[in-house]
Amino acid sequence: MTGKMIKIYLYSKFERFWHWFQAVSIFLLLLTGFEVHGTIKLFGFKQAVNLHNIIGLTWLGIFLFFVFWMFVTLEYRQYIPTTKKLFEVARHYAYGIFKGEPHPVEKSLNAKHNPMQRLTYLGLTAILLPFQMITGLLYWGYNDWSGLGLSWMSLEVIALLHLIGGFALLIFLIIHVYMVTTGHTLTAHVAAMFSGWEEVHEEENVADWEKKTI
Repeated sequence: MTGKMIKIYLYSKFERFWHWFQAVSIFLLLLTGFEVHGTIKLFGFKQAVNLHNIIGLTWLGIFLFFVFWMFVTLEYRQYIPTTKKLFEVARHYAYGIFKGEPHPVEKSLNAKHNPMQRLTYLGLTAILLPFQMITGLLYWGYNDWSGLGLSWMSLEVIALLHLIGGFALLIFLIIHVYMVTTGHTLTAHVAAMFSGWEEVHEEENVADWEKKTI
């Protein structure tokens, strides 16, 4: 894809706040969680437990507000899966990107995420994060929850499920950091998440993609 670069205001202040708040929260939850598990030593066990609980509960509250915000603003439409150019995007990340080929899907106000991102972020928001939050709540209040008919699920099982979710988040974080560097410049996507302005190719390409989405 050739042509001049233009800038469009793609990410609102709240979206950027949510992105960075979630990134920091996940990073700190991984650090404190692995310390509670005994993998690393950084804060001390008691402090790690307290930090993990506080950050986790705060994250849960803001996550619920984020879901509310998505439906009120209709931004949930950005996460509706689509097969349009899905295989082209998959081919690009598996092969084309290493040959310097342009990305097959241009960002726009109506399509902030390409088809693979939609599937990934939908899975993250609708499945992995709720799974991690639910298992975390069950672990945190096990003595209370076990009296509500959950005695069949041992604390060890809940801890294992929560740990598996933590590793899944770690894998996502590593892949996400790598994908951030695949813009037209190494820091283009990071800069957009600070300023809200995303650089895209000439305007007719944006308009063309908008006609095909949502």
